[in-house]
Amino acid sequence: MSEILYKLDGFEGPLDLLLFLITKHKLDIANIQISVLLEQYLEYIDGIEEQDFEYAGEFLEMAARLILIKTLSMLPKHEEAHEMKHELEGRLIEYSLCKQAASKLALCYVGDKIFVRQQAKIEIDRRYVGVHDKLELLEAYRLIFDKRRRSRPVEASVFRPIVSHRIVSVEAGIVCILKKLYNTGYCNVDEIFFGIDGKSEKIAAFLAVLELTKSGRIRLNEDNTQISFADRNKEGNDT
Repeated sequence: MSEILYKLDGFEGPLDLLLFLITKHKLDIANIQISVLLEQYLEYIDGIEEQDFEYAGEFLEMAARLILIKTLSMLPKHEEAHEMKHELEGRLIEYSLCKQAASKLALCYVGDKIFVRQQAKIEIDRRYVGVHDKLELLEAYRLIFDKRRRSRPVEASVFRPIVSHRIVSVEAGIVCILKKLYNTGYCNVDEIFFGIDGKSEKIAAFLAVLELTKSGRIRLNEDNTQISFADRNKEGNDT
């Protein structure tokens, strides 16, 4: 049996101590074993200092009550012990419920004297309960039928501009820029986009400049208006 080391001020009263002992030793609160509970309770009482007796009156009174219940239960006729035991069990159950309610209130406490209740879950009935006249339902059906009859499948001509659109790769843009540089050694940035009308061609040319600059094959001047080989001799040898 482990020794109880809790101080008197560790519990709010004798019921709090009894509830702790019942929970610790996994006793049935609705059918308490008085002998086991009394032994644990008296062990705690032994830890009370003599100078604390005046503050421990309720604890001592509960100890006397437990001893009386155990003594009466040993008599041939122990109806009074049964009634006292039943009363104690009822008080403990009520105290346990109060502690549970206090714990829930503590979660809702926001300060001062204000408690905020948690949002209630509302069950939504998604069943349609409207009542309609049969003529109204017939009119709704006609509208749906007419709308479906007027609808036409999408023609292939709608997708023709997208399918027939020319796609220019970045590699093609790189080849075009390198050809210009091999001929003159440099060229203006405007010349790269000269004569290009399609969006795909412009994007490919722009990405080609970025890719060649990133790889170190070309370089831009200070105002980014002209490009040239980063190493003209090396590019010439590559040809």
